[in-house]
Amino acid sequence: MIRILHAADLHLDSPFAALRPEQATARRREQRELIDRLVQTCAEKDCQLLLLAGDLFDSDHVYPETVDCLRKSLSQCGAQVFISPGNHDFYSPWSAYAAADRPDNVHIFSTQAIRAVKLAEPAVTVYGAAFTGPKSPSLLTGFRADPSDGLSLMVIHGDISSGPSDYNRISVEDVRDSGLDYLALGHIHRESLRRVGKTTVAIPGCAMGRGFDELGEKGAFYVELDRESCRVSPVCLGARQYRILRVEIDGDPLKSILQALPAQTERDICRILLTGNTEAPDLKRLEAALRSRFYSLELVDQTLPPLELWSAIDEDSLKGEFLRQLRLIYDNSEADRRSNAAHAAALGLALMEGREVPEC
Repeated sequence: MIRILHAADLHLDSPFAALRPEQATARRREQRELIDRLVQTCAEKDCQLLLLAGDLFDSDHVYPETVDCLRKSLSQCGAQVFISPGNHDFYSPWSAYAAADRPDNVHIFSTQAIRAVKLAEPAVTVYGAAFTGPKSPSLLTGFRADPSDGLSLMVIHGDISSGPSDYNRISVEDVRDSGLDYLALGHIHRESLRRVGKTTVAIPGCAMGRGFDELGEKGAFYVELDRESCRVSPVCLGARQYRILRVEIDGDPLKSILQALPAQTERDICRILLTGNTEAPDLKRLEAALRSRFYSLELVDQTLPPLELWSAIDEDSLKGEFLRQLRLIYDNSEADRRSNAAHAAALGLALMEGREVPEC
């Protein structure tokens, strides 16, 4: 059995432009700590391979301390490390990959042509290729693993989809014909796992959330692979989480928010959407009262004035009937559905009256 840790899309040295400068600097340090966590996880699970499927760096602007950290950490990894550069960190003579001294256990694919590295221990062949520019043609088309190679893996950055793509589009047919046992992908920031023919196709998602489009826990995949089976399980790397909370507030907004907060949010970067039919809340006062409970906090006021929303409810018109039906739902529902009914009313009124449609 071969034990593998598969990660992708670390995006080291991201700008974190939405955070305060000192927080952005701190988050880049935390990104470097992810490398140590990957190495520690390899040791804890006695992994023989560490597969890094591209976008290890966010761009070609890489801080020297990041390169030094990467080199030092990976040199201490007990596993063989394979890196497939992606569209953000494509391989070139000027890239950090080309400039850095490479530890003996680290293999970096540097061409669009798929190469094979055969290992005696563990007995496996690892295939891979690299982006050599910000875009890439389909690299897997026509590829066939050599059946005499035994267990075969590939680590590559690419977009497995049915539509066109400039980022190494990988078709289901190409995967099915490849003869691979395990295809370690990066590029898509949401985790995904499926079987195509004999091939397990795995996308661990990004290793650390960097914005509100990357919510919740992030991490890597731990893989146990042999000739009969492939077992894949997620591994949380313990990074900060981005959260979006929707809270319906009333006359005491702070109390409403505190009651809705999950436990242990101090490490989180949170956006709280304030909803309900009430007077507009004092966002500055609320932020001052709540700031210490989060690493970073953003409050968004989506409340609606209490009288304006339902003012036409008694009209003998389509508008009045529309509001009466929604008010029935609003008055007889729990908080989430009440909020949805109120937003539906606001949207409908805006459309009927020819006003700009409010954001929800």
